[in-house]
Amino acid sequence: MNKKPLVYIVTIGVLILIFFMVKDVFDQPGVEDMKAGFKEVAKYRNANNTGPVQRIYVVTVKDSVWKEMEDYGNLMPHTKYGNTKVYFFMQNGNVPATLQPGEVNFDPAFNKACIALYEKSAMSQVAFNKHPFN
Repeated sequence: MNKKPLVYIVTIGVLILIFFMVKDVFDQPGVEDMKAGFKEVAKYRNANNTGPVQRIYVVTVKDSVWKEMEDYGNLMPHTKYGNTKVYFFMQNGNVPATLQPGEVNFDPAFNKACIALYEKSAMSQVAFNKHPFN
């Protein structure tokens, strides 16, 4: 019994499987594929690497596509037991340029311009609020 054809068939099958796996890895959707036109304006990350990491982002959008904003928030980095916040503003509106840690992350004068807030808590619970300061 000649085993060479069986080895070739199995090898070709494995190579085809590897090809499709690699193709799927590189064809994942990203921020560039979204239509809302996201642009990161400001970000903050505390220097604490041994405790909870706090990440805060200010992002502008061309269009308020709520589902895409939530998807964008899901793509942002998150550390276990840390906190990630993404504030969304309209592109041509009033946008904060600096951030600080704590409960209030930017000057309250910008609150009315904030159209959405995505937050992932320390226990990985996600909250997405439309017009969080109204």
